[in-house]
Order: sequence, then C-alpha cells, then structure tokens
Amino acid sequence: MTSISPTSPGSPPDPADEATAAPSDAATADAATADAATADAATADAAALKRAKAEKIGRYVAMFLMPLLMVSMLVGGYLAAMHAPTPNDMPIAVSGSAQDADRFAGALESADPDAVDVRVVGSDADARRLVLDREVSGAVAIDGTAATLYTASAAGASQSSTVTALLAPQVLAQGLALQSEDLAPLPDNDMAGLGAMFLTTALMLAGYMPLSLVLSNSPELLRFRRFVPLLAGWAALIAGLVWAVTGPMLGVIEGHSAAVLGVSWLTVFAVGSVQLFLTRILGPMAVLAGMLFLMVLGVPASNMSMSVHTMPGLYPYLHSFLPAAATGESLRSYLYFDGSGAWPHLMVLLIGAVAALLLTLILDAGKRRRKPNAAPPAINVASLHGGPRPKSRGWRYGTLAFFPLAMVTMMLSFMLGAMYEPTPRDMPVAVVGATAEQAEQAVDGLEENMSGLFDLRPLDSADDARDQVQDRTVVGAYVLPSAENPAATLITNQAAGMSQQQVLTSVFGQVAAGQQMELTQDNVAPLKDSDSMGMATMYLAMGWIMAGFMIIVVGSTAAPASRPLRMLIPIVAAWAVGMSAFLWVIAAVFVGAIDGHFLPLWGAGAVAIFCVAMFTTVFERFMGMLAILPVIGILMFLGVPASGAAMSIYMEPEIFRFLHGVLPMPAAVESIRSILYFGSDTVWSHLGTLGIWGAVSLAVVAVIDHFKPPRTEAHPVDPETPAVQEKETVSV
Repeated sequence: MTSISPTSPGSPPDPADEATAAPSDAATADAATADAATADAATADAAALKRAKAEKIGRYVAMFLMPLLMVSMLVGGYLAAMHAPTPNDMPIAVSGSAQDADRFAGALESADPDAVDVRVVGSDADARRLVLDREVSGAVAIDGTAATLYTASAAGASQSSTVTALLAPQVLAQGLALQSEDLAPLPDNDMAGLGAMFLTTALMLAGYMPLSLVLSNSPELLRFRRFVPLLAGWAALIAGLVWAVTGPMLGVIEGHSAAVLGVSWLTVFAVGSVQLFLTRILGPMAVLAGMLFLMVLGVPASNMSMSVHTMPGLYPYLHSFLPAAATGESLRSYLYFDGSGAWPHLMVLLIGAVAALLLTLILDAGKRRRKPNAAPPAINVASLHGGPRPKSRGWRYGTLAFFPLAMVTMMLSFMLGAMYEPTPRDMPVAVVGATAEQAEQAVDGLEENMSGLFDLRPLDSADDARDQVQDRTVVGAYVLPSAENPAATLITNQAAGMSQQQVLTSVFGQVAAGQQMELTQDNVAPLKDSDSMGMATMYLAMGWIMAGFMIIVVGSTAAPASRPLRMLIPIVAAWAVGMSAFLWVIAAVFVGAIDGHFLPLWGAGAVAIFCVAMFTTVFERFMGMLAILPVIGILMFLGVPASGAAMSIYMEPEIFRFLHGVLPMPAAVESIRSILYFGSDTVWSHLGTLGIWGAVSLAVVAVIDHFKPPRTEAHPVDPETPAVQEKETVSV
C-alpha cells in the first residue's frame, strides 16, 4: 500500500494543523487591516491638512488680490483716460462761402491736424443742426468779416469750453470778428450738467453691484425664471428712487419724468441681464468684469464728465456700445434736447439685454445637459451684517436689497447734492490797492455787485497777496492798476483748484473789461502738462482711501482669521506700504500723470491707507460687510465733495468747508497737492489729521476686541432640506 505524506499535494489537511494555523493567520490579517487603516487615516489627515493649508493660502490671496485689482483698475483707468485731455479728432463743422469755409478749414487743420476732424457744410442752418444733433462738437459760421462760434453746453460743459479754446484763437487769427452762441445752454437747476452724469453712474452701480452679492449669499435667486421678474421689479424700484432723489428732492431734474423713469428702468434691466450672463461664466469674479466695462472704461467713455474727443482714441469707439454711454446720452437727449437722438442709444441697451438673456438661457441649457444633477453653488458669504446667517429669508433678501439701495441713495444725495449748483459762496479773494484806503474803496464798490459771492479782503501789498495765494489763505488776488503797472493783475493758484481759478478768471475778467482796464494774469502754481486737469491729485487720493477700506471689508469675509489685531496690524501695515508704492507706480510710471516725489508720496500714502483701514475696522466689528455703507458714505460720498479736488469747496454748501478740515479724503488730497506743487508746506498738518483718525480708531477697536474678541472663522450655513436644494439649484 502506498502511504500518503501529510504534506503531499494530494493529501487532505490535518484538522489539528488547521486549528493550530488559524489564529496566526487571523492575527496577521487583523494587523494588516489595522496597518492599512492607520495608513489610510494618515493619508486622509495629510490630505486634509494640505487642503486646509491651500484654502488658507487661497483666502489670503483673495484678501489681497480683490482690493488690488479693484483699486488699481479704477485709479489707472480713470487717470489714463482723463489726466491730460487733448483734442483728438474733434468733429468741427465750418460753413460760409466756399472760399471762406475752405480757407478757414485748411487753417484749422494746419494748426493741429490731430486735434480736429473738420467738415465743410453748405449753410449756417446745417452747422447749427449738426451741433444740436451732437454730430459735431462745435461749428464756425463765417459771414464776410464776422464769424459765429456755435456750441452746445448741454452736450457737455467741458466740451463746450474745449471747443471755444480751440476755435476762438483761429477765428481771431483770421482777422474775423468773433461772436459766440450757445445753442443748447444748461438749465439753471443743473448749470454744471451733473444730473445726467450722476444718474448714469448710480444706474450702473444698481445694475451690476448686487449680482455677486446674491451669488455669494443667496444663489437661489439667480435661477433664470426667478431672476428675470425680480430684475424687472428691482429696475422699477431703482428707477423710482433715482427719479425721486434727483427730481422732487433735489430739483436737479425738472419734468421729463416718464423719460427718466423709462431710461432708468431699461438701463438697470439691461445691465443686470448682462451681469447675470457674466456671473454664469465668471462666478463672483464677474464683479471685476462689471467694474471694468461699466465703470473703469464706461464712465470715461460715457461722454458725461469729459468729451471722449479729448481722450485716447479707444474711448470714442467704446462710446458707441458701452451701457454707460448709451444711458448717459439717452438721458441727455431727453433732459436737454427734447428726446432728439435718444433711440440709437436706447437700442444699444435693448439689444444688450435681449442678447444677454438669450445667451444665459443657452448656457444654462448646455450645463443642464452636461450635469443634470449639479449641486447648487456654495454660499461663501453667510451674512452681510457680520453675525450668524439670518434664519428668515425675508431678512436675508431685505439686506441684499438694502445694500445697493443705500449706496445709490447716498451717492445721489451727498455727491450730486453737493455739486449740482456750483456757485461761489464767500470765496476768499484779496483786493490790492496802492494804499489800504484805495483797497477798501475798491472792495466796497465790488461788493455792491457781487454780494455773497466773494469774501473780499483789502490789502496794500501785492507781495503779501501773492504769498496768501501761494499758501492757500485766499484763492486769488485782484491787484488794481498803479503808476508802476497800468494794467490790473489777477493772481491765481491753478494747482490749488482749477474750478476756482476758472471762476476768478471769468468774473474778474468781466470786472476789468467793465472798467476798461487791461488784465494780466499771474498763476503762482500752474498744473503740469501731464496733469492739466489736476486729476492725479484726486484719483491718487481716492486710491489711498479705497485701498484702506477695501482690505478690511474683503479680508473680514475672505480671511476671517486675519481679524484679531495681533494679525491685522502687521497685515495692514505691509499692505499700506506696498499698495502706496504700487499706486505711485501706476500714476507716475504707467500713466505718467505725476513726476517724481516718490518718497513723500509713498510715506503719506502708507499713513492714509493704514489709518483708513483702522477706521473701517471699527464699523466692520459691528456691521460686517455692511460696514462699507457708513465707511464709503463718510470717506467717499462726503469726502470727495469736501476735498476740493473735483470742485472748489467755496462753490458748494457751507458744511463742506467744515468737512474739508476734518475728513480723511480732503487730508489725502491736500497732502498730495502740498507734495506735488508747494514743497510739502502743509503736509504734516494733513498727516496729523489722518493720524488722529487712525489712532482713535485703533483705540476703539482695541476696546471692542477686549470685550468681544473677533470671530476668526466664517459663520456656518445651515443646510437646506434636499427638496429645497433641488428646487433652487442654479446652473452657475
């Protein structure tokens, strides 16, 4: 018989051996499983740590990147467009006999070929019609030895001034007697033509600003079938608001109610529709695209504040299709030209709205086919007020609406209310005579006809008067003729404010003409050719202020871990130093609006940015993202009129003279002016103003944090029920 070995392949296993081997195999398997589980846990922990680190880095990048892009776009874009306006292919019509018109047109083109685009027309009536239809910026009608210069200030006050400065010397050089006629003057209730401009800007804000907030806070509202009727209602609400503020409340707009309401509704609806499409593509970053096309490029291209024919050649092209231009020109047509020429601009808005909505529908359909069960977008901003996310949708939606409503209301009430009636009010002017008695007699005579316009101060020394103009104690000085100087002299300070210099030149030019005296001018601080409108002063200061409050508002949401002071102070200090230098690079290197002065501007800018950030932090501690409302109201909507950069404070309500001495924006503007044009003579006093705001704010924040330590994590978002999530899914 053949024996079978226990270990041979064909032998059955020994039960005793199995019993002995089983515990060992099980232990080995359990150990392997435990090791694998430990390894998986370690891998998961490492991945989680890596994700947390990446998220933290991403949050801090967003904290710096968003303010950097917003501030640099606005400062660089506005400065590049408007820092040195020069006529550029400005359309001009010339009429008269064929010989006279051709000769004048040839002389005009020879003087500066790049400045004008001259067209010869058959008659005086044709020239007038082209001006009224805004097809040309101005016209000259030659009749024998005389010429009439036609302008339309309602088509742009700055454009009218530019046309006059461009054409009047050429008319006189041809030996022609000059007459001027304003075919469409601005009404007394809007003598600067700011009504349409501020309306346009407010409507742009109301159309694009809410979308990114809604996407980050309540994305269910962006579902197409829900959004379109909501947008229609929102447009109606904004239209009624802007009409009420500019019409019944301020009286800037008289009549034309139906037209203003209709254009306003269409504008907000069209801009909101386009922004919806951009939001579908870019998500929260669509706010940057909206800012670029609607504000940075759109406001200069609107032709409202400055003629597009005095800007780089890109802007006349943008004027033909951007929403701000279409809105502004439509409003201008109805307010000042009885609706003439409005429809082409209204069609831009209408076509834009229809195209944007159709593209959004197509995009949504494509996304539904690719991802039929796509999850709703993440909620990145749980609440706007800084506290827990409201349980009630009514409160949440109400807050979303309140934010842009308040912004639009403040802009129109504060800024337009301050500047729409630019009339001198007690503007300080020195009157210089050979003796004190002569000066006092001259003051008495002038005050009879200019009561309330000027605060006339008699002096007997032209040198003292010039010193007072130089140090900005007075805005100008009128020096009476003397035996040594038979002509009257007007001493002005252009760098201290172009608008007040223009007023003095106009008024005292008429005074000298009425007294049949020659008038010479002495400008103690002329603006540089690279910044011929003084825009660098205003926009660089705005950049400082914006950089200060944006870093806090964005950082509190994007990177809440940065909120404690021990973290916030070094972050803001580094941001202030870096951003101040970067804004100088934009203004000086990229745009060329300023020349040199790096160190003082760098230091002053860093102080301004840091102090504004501390001021913003006070409100952020109480209001979260809603802090932007009181901050921008105080710093920008009150600060810009009070700064004297856009318009002299002596041409605004008296309250702004007080605000000029206390608000950060005027302190920033005057610091830049002092550095650029006056040898830094008053910069320390203005830095002291900024320092007080910063120090007091920092102390208040420290007290707040002592009693209520700041939150360092985002508020959680309570999950919705699956049914609600499915119903409110948005394709984004």
